Amino acid sequence: MKDSSEIRLAIVCPMANEGEEGARFVAEVLKRCAGFRETRFLAILDNATRDGSTELLRELEKSEPRLTVVWAPENRCVVDAYIRGYREALGANADWILEIDAGFSHQPEDIPAFFAKMQEGYDCVFGSRFMKGSRVSESSVKRYLVSRGGTFLTNLLIGTRQTDMTSGFELFSRPALEMVLQRGIHSRAHFFQTEIKIYCRHLRIVEVPIHYRAPSPRLGTSALKDSLRQLRRLYSLRRAGQL
Repeated sequence: MKDSSEIRLAIVCPMANEGEEGARFVAEVLKRCAGFRETRFLAILDNATRDGSTELLRELEKSEPRLTVVWAPENRCVVDAYIRGYREALGANADWILEIDAGFSHQPEDIPAFFAKMQEGYDCVFGSRFMKGSRVSESSVKRYLVSRGGTFLTNLLIGTRQTDMTSGFELFSRPALEMVLQRGIHSRAHFFQTEIKIYCRHLRIVEVPIHYRAPSPRLGTSALKDSLRQLRRLYSLRRAGQL
């Protein structure tokens, strides 16, 4: 395993309507990402941002060389934002790619645990809200139950063994993320995080406990339907020996 001083790290973080908190979040994340050969914070913004966050982050970009603002008006959904970030990270020759949600729903102080595990030789490190040592606060009961239920159902149908199949706080090696993109992400809603974990299930993976904190956005009927449709598709592929 390379020493961290030899590793190029990219941080993929879709952002929208963060206001002045966006700059503070960038600073707090970068504080935990010292010691790498190169660190690049990729802030992915699109037309969902209407409060001036783009201008604030572009101003910060002038004084923070590790920050890159990626304007992606072509995005049609949040999945497009993440995929654009993944491709930007790979295009920057990143060795490790950290995915984290803005707005302090994911806590920057949890980041070092991901790096420590990756240094042990894992391909992917996934944050878990439900394993021992984790914590969830300020999240809706509905979202909590959907996440727990989705994890149970996915483990049952696909044969995965993770405690949290829906979290979006994760660290990938370059080959792992390249494999995911080559397989293709079909979900157009929140289930894409589960889809990624399913594709990675045969790699060397591990979970670390995280503190998830933030009121969850409304989980609409269309997102739930997409989740069930994609899970049924993946289950069929597994039954056919194609997954």
